Amino acid sequence: MSDIVPGIRNLDDLLSFVRTKLCEKENLLLEQSKLRQAPLIKQGKLCGYQFSVQGPRQVRLGAVWASDHNDIYFYDTRGNRYHKVHLPEQITLPEQTAASA
Repeated sequence: MSDIVPGIRNLDDLLSFVRTKLCEKENLLLEQSKLRQAPLIKQGKLCGYQFSVQGPRQVRLGAVWASDHNDIYFYDTRGNRYHKVHLPEQITLPEQTAASA
């Protein structure tokens, strides 16, 4: 249920990893599935991102990256958490991403 995944060091790596994992869950084609992201703000500071992929037949999968614990939580089409991944390396965010979020 929980894995440790090294090698994700920046936002691009995170986006690619999350998109791939969400698409694998429902066998969605990467090139036909767009990843949407929304910053999560707590007390004026960026504390993570919420991700979603929508496929055919109203299939919608989601994930949340919590920056404080550096964990990614994956959710199925019913909203149930099915997987958790811990990232051992802290993700570096571009300054404009954190400031504009």
